[in-house]
Amino acid sequence: MITRGQTRIIKIGNRKIGGGHPILVQSMTQTRTHDVPATVSQILELEKAGCEIVRVTVPDMKAAKTLGKIKAQIHIPLVADIHFQYLLALESIKQGVDKVRINPGNIGGANQVKAVVKACKEKQIPIRIGVNMGSLEKDLWAQYGKYGVARVMVESATKQIKILEKEKFYEIVVSLKGSDVNQTIKAYEAFAGRFAYPLHVGITEAGTAWSGSLKSAVGIGSILSKGIGDTIRVSIAANPVEQVRTAWEILKVLDLRQKGISIIACPTCGRTQIDLIGLAKKVERALSQVQAPLKVAVMGCVVNGPGEARFADIGLSGGKKQAAIFKKGKVVAIIEEEKKFLPVFLQEVRKVLLEKGYQEDAQRLHQVSQK
Repeated sequence: MITRGQTRIIKIGNRKIGGGHPILVQSMTQTRTHDVPATVSQILELEKAGCEIVRVTVPDMKAAKTLGKIKAQIHIPLVADIHFQYLLALESIKQGVDKVRINPGNIGGANQVKAVVKACKEKQIPIRIGVNMGSLEKDLWAQYGKYGVARVMVESATKQIKILEKEKFYEIVVSLKGSDVNQTIKAYEAFAGRFAYPLHVGITEAGTAWSGSLKSAVGIGSILSKGIGDTIRVSIAANPVEQVRTAWEILKVLDLRQKGISIIACPTCGRTQIDLIGLAKKVERALSQVQAPLKVAVMGCVVNGPGEARFADIGLSGGKKQAAIFKKGKVVAIIEEEKKFLPVFLQEVRKVLLEKGYQEDAQRLHQVSQK
C-alpha cells in the first residue's frame, strides 16, 4: 500500500483534493475555447472517459467571456489557464470558473496580483501555480542553476507561493512539470519535503501517444508511488480522451484508484495454441464500457494460467480446442469449442458483474454481446 502525504485540502468546484482525498484525473481541451459547441462537446467526451477536472486555455478576452456558457453545460469543475494578462483571470473568475492556473509573478505588479487574489477570495476558488521546466526565471537560474533544474523549479514555485501568501492567500495548488522525468521526480520530492500544498502531477510535453504514455507512466507513477500527488494530468500529443485513459491506467496499476476493467494477459510463448493476443484484444474491446473495477485475465496455458492469474476476479485460459474459465484461480467451467470461447466467457463476466451488484455494467455488456 502507498502511504500518501497529508497535504492541505483544497476545494475545486464540487470536488476536493489533498488531505487524503482520492487522486483526481484531469485533462485539457484542444478546441478553440471561444467555440463553445466544440469545447462543450469535447468536455462531455472527456467526462464519459472519466475526466474529473477540465482545463481550458484563455488566450484572450473573447475566450474568457465564453466560460460561463461552457460551465453551464458541463458537469465537472472548470479551470481557466491564464498567462501574463491578469484581466483575463478577473473575467474568468467573473464567469464562474472553479480554479485559475496562473503564475503570480508574470501577470503584472503587486496591484494586479492583489486584484486577482481578492476576486478568488470572494468566489472561494483556488489558484494553481504552474511551474514549467521550459520557462523558468533567469534570476533563479543565475542563483540556483548550479544545483540543477529541479532546484530551480522548486525555487520558482517558492517565489510564486510567497507572493500569494503575502496577500494571506493559501488556497494554492502547485505543479512542477518538466519533460525530463528524473528532474521532474526530484522537483516533486523536494517540494513535498518543504510544503504541504496539494500537488498537480504530470510530465509536460511527454511525446506522442505511445512513447508519451510510457514516459508519463514512468514519471507520474514514480512520483505517486512515493505518496506524492493529489491530481494528475497526462500530457501526450493525442486526443485528450487518451490522456484520461492513460491517467486512469496509471492509478489502477498503483492501486490508488479503480475504475473499469484491468486486463491481465500473458505475453504468449511456444506453448500457446490459440490466438491469445487476438482474443485478449476482443475481450478488452467488449469490456471497454464496463465501469466496474474488475480484474479480468486472458491466459494462453490451461495448466498454468489459472495459477498465474489467481488474483483475477475472472479469467480464461486457452488450450488446444478448449479453454478453462476460472475465478480467483479456481477452474469453474470448461469450453470445448473455440468459437464459443469469447461469447461464453462474456456471459460469465456478466454473471460476476451481477453478483457484485453492477447491474448497469451487466446490461451494457449484454448489449455488446448481442451485436
